[in-house]
Amino acid sequence: MEVSKAPIKSPSPLSRALRHPIFSWVGLRVPIAQHTLAEHEALMRRARIAQTVAEIGVAEGASAAGLREAMPADGTLFLIDPFHLSRMPALNFLKRAARRAVESVGSARTVWIEALSQDAVLNWKTPIDFLLIDGDHREEAVERDWVDWSPFLRADGVVAFHDARLFPSGWTTPDYGPVRFIDRALRGGPNSTEWSIVEEVDSLVFVSRRKRS
Repeated sequence: MEVSKAPIKSPSPLSRALRHPIFSWVGLRVPIAQHTLAEHEALMRRARIAQTVAEIGVAEGASAAGLREAMPADGTLFLIDPFHLSRMPALNFLKRAARRAVESVGSARTVWIEALSQDAVLNWKTPIDFLLIDGDHREEAVERDWVDWSPFLRADGVVAFHDARLFPSGWTTPDYGPVRFIDRALRGGPNSTEWSIVEEVDSLVFVSRRKRS
C-alpha cells in the first residue's frame, strides 16, 4: 500500500487544497499517512502475526490499509472511528477515502465501527492480538482508551501508541497527550509493574504485558 507522508513544513495553498480527502477517494492521490515509513513497516510487522487487530482512529486509512495488507487472510481487522468531522455528513469523503484505501489491499475480514472508542468498547467481547491507539490525542483521552481497551489484549498481545515519543527531526513535542501519558504511566509509572515497553520506532511506542516468572 503506497502512502504519502504529510509534510512537516507549511504546505502551499495548492498542497492544502489537495489534502482534502475527496482527492484520495477519487484516486488522484494516495492516502496521506500520519506516520513515517519506519512506523508503517513496524505496524505491518506486528500485524503479520496477529489474528485480531483493532485500530482506534482511522483518518484516511493509510495505516489501516497497511495493517490489512499485512494481516493473515483469515484474520479480522476492526476499525474504530466516528468519522464525525465531515462538513457534508451525507458524503463524508474522509470515510469514503478510508474505505477505498483499506478495501484496495489484503483480504482479512474488516469490521467498520463508526463510533467513539469509549462507546465502541461498551459491548466489546473480542480478545485482541494487536491494538493501535491513534484516536483522540488529549492525554485524558489516551488514558481512557488505554483503560478501556487494554483488558481485551491477549496475554501476549501488543498495544501501539502513535505520536507517543520524541524522536530526531520528528513532529512530537513534550506536551503531546500520548507523550505525556506514556512518560507518566509506562516509563516507571503505575502501569509499568504489569506492562513494559517492548519497542519504540520514531513516534510509536509498543507495549506488552510483562512475562511472569
